Amino acid sequence: MNNLLQNRWALISGATLSGLAYYLLGYELPRQEFGKLFLLFFLAFSAYVLLSRNLNLKTGLWLGMAFRVIFLFSLPALSDDYFRFLWDGRLLTAGENPFLHLPGFYHEQNFSGIPGLNQALYAGLNSPHYFSVYPPVCQFIFALAGWLFSENNLSGIIVMRLFILAAEAGTLLLLPKLLSQLGQRKENALWYVLNPLVIVELTGNLHFEALMIFFTLAAFYFLNRNRYHLSALSLAFAVCSKLLPLILLPFLFRLLGLKNWLLYCSTVGATCLLLFLPFLNAELIAHFSNSLNLYFQKFEFNASVYYLLREIGLYLYGYNQIAFIGPLLSVITFISILALAFRSGNNDFATLPKQLLTGLTIYFLLATIVHPWYITTLVALSVLAHSRYALVWSGLAVLSYAAYQTASYTENYWLVGLEYLGVATALLLENRYRFHLKNQPVPEAV
Repeated sequence: MNNLLQNRWALISGATLSGLAYYLLGYELPRQEFGKLFLLFFLAFSAYVLLSRNLNLKTGLWLGMAFRVIFLFSLPALSDDYFRFLWDGRLLTAGENPFLHLPGFYHEQNFSGIPGLNQALYAGLNSPHYFSVYPPVCQFIFALAGWLFSENNLSGIIVMRLFILAAEAGTLLLLPKLLSQLGQRKENALWYVLNPLVIVELTGNLHFEALMIFFTLAAFYFLNRNRYHLSALSLAFAVCSKLLPLILLPFLFRLLGLKNWLLYCSTVGATCLLLFLPFLNAELIAHFSNSLNLYFQKFEFNASVYYLLREIGLYLYGYNQIAFIGPLLSVITFISILALAFRSGNNDFATLPKQLLTGLTIYFLLATIVHPWYITTLVALSVLAHSRYALVWSGLAVLSYAAYQTASYTENYWLVGLEYLGVATALLLENRYRFHLKNQPVPEAV
């Protein structure tokens, strides 16, 4: 009885500590204050490990949603992407195609009398010289926020955050079902449900990986039930939230067989085309492709392999070789993922999360830019793949925010190195010493 009472007090303390950390992260902490940010993340992760190991599923699900709701009325503290979300949504509401012109076009036209477009919103854009890269599912949500609240930024953010909360609620319900399908303990879902990086980056910082993760998991769920059309529709919505789930398609070839795979890909492609149709024109294709090319050839942040190659290039040639190294790494990633997908002779659904997790890990390790919220997808897959290294990565990714201490966003490469040293260590432990999620029972009374 005393041990049970002590456990309950420990869990109450962990939940309270987490809630306080999330409140401060959402409402009281500028991202420039890295020391305080790191401390709050450390406290939240310490509580996360305690709670995930000891809560039962039902309590953990309710607590996970409660932590997310804390951020409902906050402005995103660690990301300014939301300015572009509001910008695109207000353009759509005014009947403008957000893929057609650069923000500077409207700035030069004195914002063309479009409600909600103004100097303050323009000044907040972190990429005013690049075309929008947000796919149609996101754009529809931006448009609704712009239609309801064309002048109030916070209200527009709340509308968008409600969609993220709904997607996260769907993910929280799907994960235990998928774990049951895979013969694993449902409580392992709590490693995603209560993960601080997931909570802060998706709900708090308003990143639409939340929708991508939900639709991808829905595609898994229907796939395992042999409802291929619903699975393909779900995957199409995932792709039209973020393009990344396209990586899944090669891994389905052996599982589905040629005929079903072609039908599956056709359904995904047709649905994506339908969703893109309201925006489709020659300029869209050119501008979208241009932005993606710039992503691989100009942007760099929190990379691993790329940074090592960049230093070699600087030593040999005296200048940054990103225009060559970025596309080269993209080609290597593409070939590696195809090789991983087609060399595997296993057509069992149970291996699919692990294969996709490995493919995306290769993608991120070879990428020129790895924002912390990118890791949330790996966290979801790691739960299904019975893996831990992505959970370790989710705890270390916060080190990249040291770059925001200065206006010039100067990275601390010692901290970047520490992050990836930790990831490499976790990968080594997992591959050599079975550093996997446990299957121990959860105390029913907690």
